[in-house]
Amino acid sequence: MSTTNKAVAAPGQSPAPGQAAQALGYSPDVAARLEADIAEITSRYPAGYERSALIPMLHLVQSVDGYVSPAGIALCAAELGLTRSEVSAVATFYSQFRRHPAGTYHVGVCTNALCAVMGGDEIWQAVSQATGLGADETSEDGTISLERLECNAGCDYAPVVMVNWEFFDNQTPQTAVAMVEALQRGEAVSPTRGPDALPTFRDNERLLAGFEDGHADEGIGAGEPSLRGLRIARDKGWTAPKEESK
Repeated sequence: MSTTNKAVAAPGQSPAPGQAAQALGYSPDVAARLEADIAEITSRYPAGYERSALIPMLHLVQSVDGYVSPAGIALCAAELGLTRSEVSAVATFYSQFRRHPAGTYHVGVCTNALCAVMGGDEIWQAVSQATGLGADETSEDGTISLERLECNAGCDYAPVVMVNWEFFDNQTPQTAVAMVEALQRGEAVSPTRGPDALPTFRDNERLLAGFEDGHADEGIGAGEPSLRGLRIARDKGWTAPKEESK
C-alpha cells in the first residue's frame, strides 16, 4: 500500500490542493507522481469544469492504491474543491470503483440474462469453487479478486469473463478455471480481444485515468459477431432514418 496512517489533515477536513497527497500520508515520491498526474488530468478540462476530472482521478487513485481508499477520496476532494461525501457518492455509484483492495487480477464473471443462459452461472460456480472466493472477495495473497457482474457488454460473445476489464470470450467452466489458475501460477495470459498480454489491475486503472500504455493497436478489435449486424445492413441496403429537419 502507498498510504500510511499519519494523515496530517484534521478529521473531516481536506488538505490544501497541491499539497494534499503527502499530507494524506502518501510517501514523497508517490505524492509527487500523484500531484503531477492530477495536474495532467485537470488540464484536460476547461476552467470552471475541473469537477469533470473526478472519474479519471478515481481511476488514478485505484492505479496507486488498488482501490478507492479513504486517502484517495480525501485527495480527490481536496484537489477538486468537493466534499468527501460528494466524492464517495460517485465512487459508490459506479461498480468499477472498488471499496476494498482488488487483486492483481480482478475477475468478473457475467451472470446476467444472456450469459446465464449460455452457462454463466456454471462458470461462476466453477471459478468460485476453484479460488475459494465469493463475490467481492480477494485472495489472501492479493493475486485474485472475484466479482459477480450483471453485464460485461459482450453479449455477442456470451458467456463472457472479464479480467481487469479485458475480455475473455466464449468461456466454459473449464477454460475460465484454467485461465484463473494460470494467473495464480504467475503465467502470462492473453485476452481474446485487446492487448497481447493481460495488464494488471493497477496498470489498466492508469489507462482508464487517461494515460496511454502503448497497447491500443494490439490484438483483435471488433470481431465477426460484433460486425455481423452491420454487414447484413450493408448487404441489404438498410440505413438509419434521416433526422427530419425542423
